Amino acid sequence: MRNFLFLSAMEPLASQVADELSENAEQTKSAIEKFFDHFSLPKLVSAAILLVICIICIKIILRATEKMLKSSKLDKSCHAFLRSSIKIVLVFLAIMLLAGTLGVDTSSLLAILSVAGLAVSLSIQDSLSNLASAVVLLTTRPFKVGDFIEVSGKSGTVRQIGVFHTQIATPDNQLVYLPNSQITSAQITNVTGNALRRIEIVVQASYDAAPDTVKEALVRAAQHPKRVDFEPVFARLSGYGDSAISYTLRLWTAGCDYWNVYYDVLENISREFSRSNIEMTYPHINVHMGS
Repeated sequence: MRNFLFLSAMEPLASQVADELSENAEQTKSAIEKFFDHFSLPKLVSAAILLVICIICIKIILRATEKMLKSSKLDKSCHAFLRSSIKIVLVFLAIMLLAGTLGVDTSSLLAILSVAGLAVSLSIQDSLSNLASAVVLLTTRPFKVGDFIEVSGKSGTVRQIGVFHTQIATPDNQLVYLPNSQITSAQITNVTGNALRRIEIVVQASYDAAPDTVKEALVRAAQHPKRVDFEPVFARLSGYGDSAISYTLRLWTAGCDYWNVYYDVLENISREFSRSNIEMTYPHINVHMGS
């Protein structure tokens, strides 16, 4: 009896829901039919012709932009970002022109796109953060294409600063794509940011070798043809160890010649120490026996 009364009470509600669904379906159908009524054959032909023209114009503009970027003095770090931005703007303008040709209300389309853009922006917050970080990197310029940097535990030569990622090539020629937001929030070391770099080498010599003799040998080892002449060579005793004396050698060279000069000077030190009979010791213990 209770089930019968419950079903009797629910019948008007179910009927009302069915009527509302039917009404909504009719409205949706009429809206779709009204939308497709705009697509007449002449408009479709005009839209197809306009689409071809837009594609050709976009390609011409992008090629002209590429030539202008190559001939301009603008830093190469900005090239990829500008190309991507210009392409997005051109595609958006083409869509708006095609919508106007088909008779679609562009104001309504803009409203729909704004709502869709809001929804998309909420779902791709990380990508937008990378985009904003790309703008920060291009405006503040902590590094540029061709610089050797160290960031987030990675080191390499910057190949490209993209819209979302920065591409660096490691010394063993691996490509690493770092998110721009990760770079801007981390400590950046620009190794080749300055024209000159200082080489510092610490070596150990025996207590039996006279400090002046060791320093003279180090100065001779630092005489490299690619050393910067206007910066003096620094060779001094820098510490006393348990079984050896530490000496520090410093010299300056161009950033592009750093590693070649570094390894050449290391080899020179070994030769000069051998010529001067200077022993490069290692950790050891001398045991003296009594009588």
